[in-house]
Amino acid sequence: MNIVIIGGGKLGFTLTQQLVQEAHNIVVIDNNPMALAKFTNALDIISLQGNAVSVDVLKEAGVSTADLVIAVTSGDETNIICCLLGRKLGAKYTVARIRNPEYSNSLYFIKDDLGLSLSVNPELEAATAMSRLIRFPSAMKIDFFAKGKVEIVEFKVRKDSRLIGMPLYELPRVYGVKLLVCAVQRGNDVFIPGGDFTLSEGDKVSVTGSPQEISSFFHQIGILKKNIKTAMLIGGGKIGYYLARLLLGSGIRVKIIEMNRERCLALAESLPKATIIQGDGSDQDILMEEGIDDVDAFVALTNFDEENVIMSMFAVSRQVDKVITKVNRQSFGEVLENLGLDSMISPRLVSANKIIRYVRALQNSWGSSVEAMTKIVNQQVEALEFKIREDCAFLGVPLKDVPLKPNVLIARILRGSQLIIPNGNDMICQGDNVIVITKESGFGEINDILSGKL
Repeated sequence: MNIVIIGGGKLGFTLTQQLVQEAHNIVVIDNNPMALAKFTNALDIISLQGNAVSVDVLKEAGVSTADLVIAVTSGDETNIICCLLGRKLGAKYTVARIRNPEYSNSLYFIKDDLGLSLSVNPELEAATAMSRLIRFPSAMKIDFFAKGKVEIVEFKVRKDSRLIGMPLYELPRVYGVKLLVCAVQRGNDVFIPGGDFTLSEGDKVSVTGSPQEISSFFHQIGILKKNIKTAMLIGGGKIGYYLARLLLGSGIRVKIIEMNRERCLALAESLPKATIIQGDGSDQDILMEEGIDDVDAFVALTNFDEENVIMSMFAVSRQVDKVITKVNRQSFGEVLENLGLDSMISPRLVSANKIIRYVRALQNSWGSSVEAMTKIVNQQVEALEFKIREDCAFLGVPLKDVPLKPNVLIARILRGSQLIIPNGNDMICQGDNVIVITKESGFGEINDILSGKL
């Protein structure tokens, strides 16, 4: 695809990085030559310095023949205008990052008039991911496939776990559940495991199954924590507002600690059911006074990674059941996990993954068979959902006879309402939805998983 990305910030770079890996042709527009230098030094793309609200600049970037324009500058208005101009000039589809809640609500009425194909709100996406983790506190990460019928849930094997030393082929017999371990991270190594693989303390494990099966499995292995009833949020910015709204809608009591008085007043008006406290959430005395020992979930949401980490470590030391940390940088992920902070959310990565899924969906409408995609295990593994069409090269062939590429796993087959964990004798049929786990990237067709001809 020919894609024009407007905005050379962190989200723009993350998107470009992933899209280049998938062999798309990328042009990046930004006013800042220093920002563009980072792109051209690290990636095989074309950069253009200029103001993207200029029609001449957009024409020079090739917007008229672009399949997709993605506007992710820091200004909502700029992004909206760029997308509007892009469609007027001939771009087939447009995506805009829009962060203002008021704009987000209004866009529903004027989206078609603007020619906007998709709007992405990083703060709302991050809050949604956090709310899922709070509703399922045993998980480190949760992703959905097949319209919610299949989940991929990541958790960590603790030192007293019943899973340590158990071969994976024993799990269905011992626990009586139909789920599959689809990826394991052990230190810096990532495995797509076979049945003989045994789990060890500290492993990060991704399992796939129905929500009911995973819940039953977590209950049996003793890591299903109690339901969250109360949550303390530190930081009342956009993510705090969205998250509080989602949690209150789920019947969870919410307390927000925010330093800025004007922001506290605005939150009190917009979230009348929440408790709003003006104070410094990084002050341990205030956290103790406001009852950190009595809450079920703690979420650190300030704009400073270091503060969020320190506050989260304190919450872990106070044995809060679920601690979530907002981070902008991912480089310290493994170090933070070793400190007990295993639920970290990056708004930038969550938004990038949503846009990548949209790009895959566009390819699907143009002939690709990818229905959905997400990245798991610290972005090192892809989970893809394929819709099986008549051009699948191994229709009706037992899977034991299908030559798969290394580190590729067929994890689930959805056939109508039937959810199948495939074995060697199962076969793929036209109309199936198939979930594939792989360490490779860029698969656009189900046939891409083959290592050779049948």
